[in-house]
Amino acid sequence: MECRTVLVDTEGDFDKALEILKKQTISKVEKRSQRTVSQGTVATYIHTGGRIGAMVELNCETDFVARTEVFKELAHNIAMQIAAQEPICISLDQMPKDGELPPEVACLLLQPYIKSPELTIQNLINEVIVKTGENIKVKRFARFELGQSECRVAGV
Repeated sequence: MECRTVLVDTEGDFDKALEILKKQTISKVEKRSQRTVSQGTVATYIHTGGRIGAMVELNCETDFVARTEVFKELAHNIAMQIAAQEPICISLDQMPKDGELPPEVACLLLQPYIKSPELTIQNLINEVIVKTGENIKVKRFARFELGQSECRVAGV
């Protein structure tokens, strides 16, 4: 319905309507970003062959949203991203000062999503925030690889 309203307001100009919808989405996400997230789920992903695994704690505001398929799928996809891309931190503010990697490689939220590279992980989360109407945050993650002496943990 929002799309139709914006298209009517822009007199059918698709590009203008898309820009307005993007601004509205950003506004909705910003409004929710300060809400407390104390519910959620822990999701895992084990790569084929069992040599690499990842766990992620994804938080939201209510257990109702935590039990939805869209939230569970998001958590699973983020765990898969962690297994595939080896981030070292969740966000830019957690990045080590002497980091050798560029932020879009080192920070989970800035990485291009493996299933759709035009989106970042933060964009993917923002889409689910708009769908559910709740704030969503990655609290922490761990990545394990067979043969590695230590696992990578972030957000603790």
